[in-house]
Amino acid sequence: MKSIREIYKIGKGPSSSHTMGPERAALLFQQRYPQATFFQVTLYGSLSKTGVGHGTDRVLKDTLGEDRTKIVFS
Repeated sequence: MKSIREIYKIGKGPSSSHTMGPERAALLFQQRYPQATFFQVTLYGSLSKTGVGHGTDRVLKDTLGEDRTKIVFS
């Protein structure tokens, strides 16, 4: 039986749904391309429309590096 902590996870930011997926994707890209010096992330749909307010941009920059990440809101 799973505990409640395994079923429900809390992400960073005011909206976990807008930070957990992007953070996981950023970690995968960071692992796949460890020598990358720059990341450009393009956000679409609701992630683009509410990205700043829900913390999507912040969690991506925290994960990939503030100085090497550019966020584009499409």
